[in-house]
Amino acid sequence: MSLDVGFVLLGTGEQKYHQLFEHIARKYPKKAGIRLSYDNALAHKIEAGCDMFLMPSKYEPCGLNQFYSLKYGTIPVVRATGGLDDTIEDYNQHTREGNGFKFTDYTPHEFLSKIKEALEVYENKDAWLRLVKKGMALDFSWENSANQYIELYQRARSKLR
Repeated sequence: MSLDVGFVLLGTGEQKYHQLFEHIARKYPKKAGIRLSYDNALAHKIEAGCDMFLMPSKYEPCGLNQFYSLKYGTIPVVRATGGLDDTIEDYNQHTREGNGFKFTDYTPHEFLSKIKEALEVYENKDAWLRLVKKGMALDFSWENSANQYIELYQRARSKLR
């Protein structure tokens, strides 16, 4: 909370985390918005209205939030696990490749370091806008996936001939 950022959390989990985030909300009322409940419509509004979406999952078989984030122009900061690792490519400031920010070790230090890296890019408005537009242009739709399966099937069939 010492960074020049605002923080919004919506969700539920273990009681110890409820207590932690309630404490944060009381301590930083102008910087932290905490709602400990489930509300899908509000979740989409929050995700669409933020600059970054933090998803430091320990395990994540797939997840959809990184897809929502990219479509909304909200840059994901994720841990490299499961579907997050498959779909988010770590942004490289020099090559401009990547569609988000990704860290490997499940530690607070590495997570915070990746947030700070994302904030560094955020300060460069041109670079950030390019990253946002790149993410919004990605196609993770079922139509795209189905077409890739059809192409793979057709290649496999042609090799049988």
